[in-house]
Amino acid sequence: MVIWAMIGMLSLGQMGSQSADEDMITASSKLLMQVRYAESTAELEGKIAHWNMEALQGQLRGDQAKKTFWINIYNAYFQILVQRGMTKPAIFKQKCIDIAGVAFSLDDIEHGILRRYRSKYSLGYLPQLFPGRLIRRLSVDSIDYRIHFALNCGAKSCPPIAFYDVDKLDAQLDIARDGFLQAETELDEAGQILRVTALFQWFQADFGGRRGVRAILGKVFGRDFGGWKIVYLPYDWSAQLNHFTP
Repeated sequence: MVIWAMIGMLSLGQMGSQSADEDMITASSKLLMQVRYAESTAELEGKIAHWNMEALQGQLRGDQAKKTFWINIYNAYFQILVQRGMTKPAIFKQKCIDIAGVAFSLDDIEHGILRRYRSKYSLGYLPQLFPGRLIRRLSVDSIDYRIHFALNCGAKSCPPIAFYDVDKLDAQLDIARDGFLQAETELDEAGQILRVTALFQWFQADFGGRRGVRAILGKVFGRDFGGWKIVYLPYDWSAQLNHFTP
């Protein structure tokens, strides 16, 4: 619990002093905050829908800004769409998130923008065939595997939702990674087996393959897992909404 609380300490301290009109990245955090406290999001959603796309792209220069904005937007809108009665798989595929005059889907945000238009069905090894010109312009320059420990799709096995701040993003994503993997990894010392989240399997290329997975876990646990066998744990898709960090 302590490690998740650290993310909040790194982000919430600076919220509240800026309005959505002043900073589009701050608006993404504000929208997520309204979701957390069950406040009406209609007014802010309307503002976001009517933003100017060129202005948005101007603010989202660089991967730090892009990751911060789109992670917060994804986590906010998943909860919003569930409240509106949307269910899987349509909730991921339907283009119903209005941002700066364009309708996006959750898949557009995750696999198009944050994963640099990679296919969701190829373990991360193949690109999408026709991502679209706008998705290409909005996407990150390089894939950061840590986003997988920040995005929440309402399932029990998903990482908890945190509020991300562009100036502290790297530290926050490290905390999210460490907290999630320490909770979701089982170490079989006798058999030298790593039982790990299925996220490592679904997006294997994002993590650098099995060797990359061992290196990531080695960094998190402070030890060498070279030669250890990797076994993927079942993903618990039981609904767990509003799962925010403390």
